[in-house]
Amino acid sequence: MPQFTGFGRKTFGFLGQLENNNSREWFEENKNRYLSDVLDPALDFIATIAPAIHRLSDYFDAIPKRTGGSLMRVYKDMRFVKDKKPYKTNIGIQFRHQFGKDIHAPGYYLHIEKGNCFLAAGLWRPESKSLAGIRSLIKDKPGQWRKVIKSAKFKKDFEMSGRSLTRPPKGYTKDAPFLEDLKRKDFMAIYNFPSKEAETAKFVDFVKAKYSTATPFMRFLCEGVGVPF
Repeated sequence: MPQFTGFGRKTFGFLGQLENNNSREWFEENKNRYLSDVLDPALDFIATIAPAIHRLSDYFDAIPKRTGGSLMRVYKDMRFVKDKKPYKTNIGIQFRHQFGKDIHAPGYYLHIEKGNCFLAAGLWRPESKSLAGIRSLIKDKPGQWRKVIKSAKFKKDFEMSGRSLTRPPKGYTKDAPFLEDLKRKDFMAIYNFPSKEAETAKFVDFVKAKYSTATPFMRFLCEGVGVPF
């Protein structure tokens, strides 16, 4: 079984050079480097952390496949971006809920990029039904939500991120408890870290610990969306 040894200098070196040479010609000339320095360690990471992901929950997948697994494509979807450079300059890994069909499902996420490394847990741009379910659960169980987001460990590691409404959502008043959370359009908890954390095999334990801290948050969101945790 492959064992992750770190996202080292070669990984970050390739990603930095891709940022400065983001063209199909350059990528094809350097594709073997992409395979050895970026894709292989990313798949090794997924395979190595998979048992820990399954210990967090039986419902989240860690699939070390080049396509169709936990590793996100290096190719941009050109339909939805203004910047027409063809390649992403980061490694994106998502451990997605089995009941989710796309990136809008509950998931754990890892982002590796030169000068911008972070991990995350939650939902990005959930569909309206899921968003309504989370808001309703916050309204119905404010004490449980307070316990989740006000815990010392969660507050120490994570910061809530994403877009919000400017006004209370329909059906909620300005004096509703946790109004700022009810206004959220994304429920993403982010932890930023320096790239050196990712350079050795110990990075797997580092990520496992952070994801574990986010487990009560993820459990709450899954209940709101109506999927098991």
